[in-house]
Amino acid sequence: MPFQPIEPRRLYRQIADQLRQLIQSGEFAVGSRLPAERDLAVKMGVSRPSVREALIALEVQGLIEVRVGSGIVVIGREPERLLDNAHGPLEIIRARQLIECELAAVASQSEDSTLVPDLEESLREMESDIAARTLPISGDRNFHLRIAQASDNSPLLAIVTQLFDERNGPLFARLGSHFERETTWKQAVAEHRAVVRAIERHDPKAARAAMTSHLEHSHERFSAGWTTPVDTDTHRK
Repeated sequence: MPFQPIEPRRLYRQIADQLRQLIQSGEFAVGSRLPAERDLAVKMGVSRPSVREALIALEVQGLIEVRVGSGIVVIGREPERLLDNAHGPLEIIRARQLIECELAAVASQSEDSTLVPDLEESLREMESDIAARTLPISGDRNFHLRIAQASDNSPLLAIVTQLFDERNGPLFARLGSHFERETTWKQAVAEHRAVVRAIERHDPKAARAAMTSHLEHSHERFSAGWTTPVDTDTHRK
C-alpha cells in the first residue's frame, strides 16, 4: 500500500476530540453541563477562540448544545455527523485580516472608475437584504471580492474567494447562528462604508486601517460571551 500524506490535526480538532472522549466515557453525562469556555481554556492550556471552535464542532455533530443563559449542555454521546478537517471560523477571519487589509490599501490607489460605484452597490444590496430579514451574504461577498479584484492579481483574488466562501461550511454557519443578527450586520455595513470612503479618497493608510478595524470587529463579534442575549430578530430564511 502506498504511503499516505500525514496531515497535522488542527488545534480545535484536538480539543474537540478530547472533549468528545470525555463525553463518550461518561465523564460528562447526557444532560450535564460542560465547564465554561473560559475554564476549559485554562484547564486545557489553550486559547478561548480555539475552545470556541471546538465547541462549535461538537455542536454541529450533535453532542452538545450551547444554551444562552444556561451554558453548554451535553445532549448526545455519539456524533450524528462527521466533519472534515475544516478550518476554524475565527482563524479564517485572522487569515483574511492579514490579506484583505493590504488589499484595501492597494484598492485605494486604483484608477478604476467603476470600483467605488460597485462597492456602493454591494452596500445597497446588503441593506436591502437586512431590511428583508435575509442574511446579506451575497452583498458582503461582492464587497470583499471586488476589493480583491482591484489588485489585478488573480492568485490573491482566488485566495480571498476561497477564504470568504468558508462561510458556507457547517462550522461558520453554526457560529453565525449564535452571533449574527440585524444589529451586527448593520455594524458591518457601517464598517464597510468607512472602507469605501477611504478608497474613494485614494487614502491607502485610511483604507488599510478601516479594513483592519472591520475584520477585528468581526472577530470580536464572533468571540462575544456565550451569555450575550441573541436578538429574536435574527435573520435566517
